[in-house]
Amino acid sequence: MYPEELVKPMRAELSEAGFKDLYTADAVKDAMSQEGTTLVVVNSVCGCAARNARPGVKMSLAGDKTPNNLITVFAGVDKEAVDEARGFMFPFPPSSPSVALFKNGELVHMLERHHIEGRPAELIAENLKDAYQEFC
Repeated sequence: MYPEELVKPMRAELSEAGFKDLYTADAVKDAMSQEGTTLVVVNSVCGCAARNARPGVKMSLAGDKTPNNLITVFAGVDKEAVDEARGFMFPFPPSSPSVALFKNGELVHMLERHHIEGRPAELIAENLKDAYQEFC
């Protein structure tokens, strides 16, 4: 597990963009029961989260259509919450970072690490904006 002082600025990147940090399985269950669209980011300390995922996710929120709910869990820190969130992402294997879009609790769009790593944040943002146009 990573120390909180290490992950605090990485959490802040998303929480300052409007994401709710979730720390427990119950909090994830509650968040996933909300109506409408929910964007879930499995945050990570890795370079592709810093360079590609978090910036891409934040850029994606600049459009006219965005998810109703924004939540995040932190891999390597909040095990219970991450495990619960990943359960909703089945059949996709565990991946961090990853980004999933749900509509009324149903998974409708998924970006796994291999979709994020090595791709510019702008491409990730466009991918998500396309999903928002279709599902939000």
